[in-house]
Amino acid sequence: MTYSLNTLNASSAGKAGPRSAGARFGHEIALVLGLVVLLTWVLALATYAPQDPAWSTSGLAGRSAVHNRMGLAGAWVADVSYFAFGFSVWWCVAAAVRAWMASLARLLRGGTPADGLAPRHPALERGLFWGALALLLVASCTLEWTRLYRFDALLPGDAGGVVGQVTGPLAMRWLGFTGSGLLGIVLVVLGAAWVLRFSWGPLAEGLGARIDALLQSRRARREVAMDLAEGRRAARAREQVVMGERTDIEAHHPVPVQIIEPVLVDVPQSTRVVKERQKPLFIDLPDSRLPQVDLLDAAQQQRESVSPETLEMTSRMIEKKLKDFGVEVRVVAAMPGPVITRYEIEPATGVKGSQIVGLAKDLARSLSLVSIRVVETIPGKNFMALELPNARRQTIKLSEILGSQIYHEGKSLLTMGLGKDIVGNPVVADLAKMPHVLVAGTTGSGKSVGI
Repeated sequence: MTYSLNTLNASSAGKAGPRSAGARFGHEIALVLGLVVLLTWVLALATYAPQDPAWSTSGLAGRSAVHNRMGLAGAWVADVSYFAFGFSVWWCVAAAVRAWMASLARLLRGGTPADGLAPRHPALERGLFWGALALLLVASCTLEWTRLYRFDALLPGDAGGVVGQVTGPLAMRWLGFTGSGLLGIVLVVLGAAWVLRFSWGPLAEGLGARIDALLQSRRARREVAMDLAEGRRAARAREQVVMGERTDIEAHHPVPVQIIEPVLVDVPQSTRVVKERQKPLFIDLPDSRLPQVDLLDAAQQQRESVSPETLEMTSRMIEKKLKDFGVEVRVVAAMPGPVITRYEIEPATGVKGSQIVGLAKDLARSLSLVSIRVVETIPGKNFMALELPNARRQTIKLSEILGSQIYHEGKSLLTMGLGKDIVGNPVVADLAKMPHVLVAGTTGSGKSVGI
């Protein structure tokens, strides 16, 4: 008789199905019961009270109230656990939690190990687990008995329990206080790693990363705090400098600057000019009439000039900047013009004019100007002058020069309008009185070379 492969698989699956379901159900029941027992044990240990009636205090049974949350049974369980192992009994709780979680994971995977393969030596692994747990308990109880004896009042017996009371004196006798401590710490580290199935390497790496991040954060906050403190110190220093300069300016009591408005003076002509004035030419020609002046653009009625406040402020700045350079002067007058403004200064005693001339570029830079012209000598005065360009220059219209009285009074037909002087007076000149020459020639014949 022959069977197909599907028939055999179906037969085997039908036989294995009920047993697998029963095993899974039994596994689930065991997990639920284990969780109940584990929670009961944890609550009993966590709510332990030394005055509860139990095995070590059985004489108090029935005469005192039970403080343990799990009742009298919980008090007995906690008393026996702490009496046997002391606070090290929590290693047993941790091992039980780890075993319960491993069993739950195995149930969720369908009863197979994590890698899908059954362990080669399950009995050996179980033996190593219980041996590691026993070693962990012995080492922890020994350390507790030798180090944590101050907590005896919180326990039904000695610190470390009965196990610590047995192994502690032996460890102190053969290894001493330091040796027993070092060996106990090593055994606790190894036993905890094996029982709880974890590696200290990733734990140490993660802990180190957290500590490093904390240190970096504290270092960053400290640097920010230092920067803020430095900024506040710099602000206080700048404020002190400003207050010092303000005090110096207030203590200086500067004299108000005398603003000299330009006066247009009619200059009388000499007899030589009258005598040498060229005779009118071509007066009889009908086309000799000149164009009218009103054909040109008229000058603006409202002229832009430097305000008295600006003149006063600039005068104080000149005094301040020159004082910073070690030269003390006093501005005595300011004469605004269409293009520049002249500030007359009086150097202090012992200040040379060459010092001010040498500081012209530095003074221009400190006043945010392109250049400053220094007039070392003013005829008729013992002052020097600084000529500063105006922020807004006035536009000189040709009609202002050709329509001025001085141009109108010019007798020569070759009278030219040159512009205005520093204070704004029109300036004209007679071309006939100037040395001039007319050179004629074709391009490239050498006119410029000849001149």
